[in-house]
Amino acid sequence: YDVCAEAESADEAVKLILATKPDFAIIDIELKGTVNGIELIDTLKKRSIPIQVLAMSMDDGTLYAERAIKAGAKGYISKKDAPEKILIAIETILKKELYIPTDIATKITQNYLLGISNKNDKELSDLTNRELQVFKLIGKGYKRKEIASELGINVNTIESYRRKIREKFNLSNSAELAKFAVKWFNENKN
Repeated sequence: YDVCAEAESADEAVKLILATKPDFAIIDIELKGTVNGIELIDTLKKRSIPIQVLAMSMDDGTLYAERAIKAGAKGYISKKDAPEKILIAIETILKKELYIPTDIATKITQNYLLGISNKNDKELSDLTNRELQVFKLIGKGYKRKEIASELGINVNTIESYRRKIREKFNLSNSAELAKFAVKWFNENKN
């Protein structure tokens, strides 16, 4: 395999993909800038750019895997996985097959077939990709200005996301949101 380009933001990635026309891309869900990896994957799909995508994240739960696949990724893998698994994922996707690690695929399948849902995943499924990203950063203990800096967006925009998240979870104030987000983050980090 030849690496033809690397990008830190979605805008840069789209420009490089259009310029180099790679067959394959590994996209980090937590890209720098105003557009996250899931939104980038969705953009590539909507623009009908012919590229196979493997989504990658620090998280190894079903929530991000499902979102990435729905956005158009052909596979999902945790950054914690061994390099050999990443090569297997790439080879699987290039054969036009879907790649999801066995443990995550099993959880998704069981949940679907048995009608069982992870309570945390179900609660978070109402959040947009950007709201989920903000929620996760709140859970990590980031303050408004830190979140704005991390995502490259205005503090007022962060406050708008925080308000929407509070409304979706029926939380009265920022303290309740922070407590809920920290609890979720601590239960879901590995």
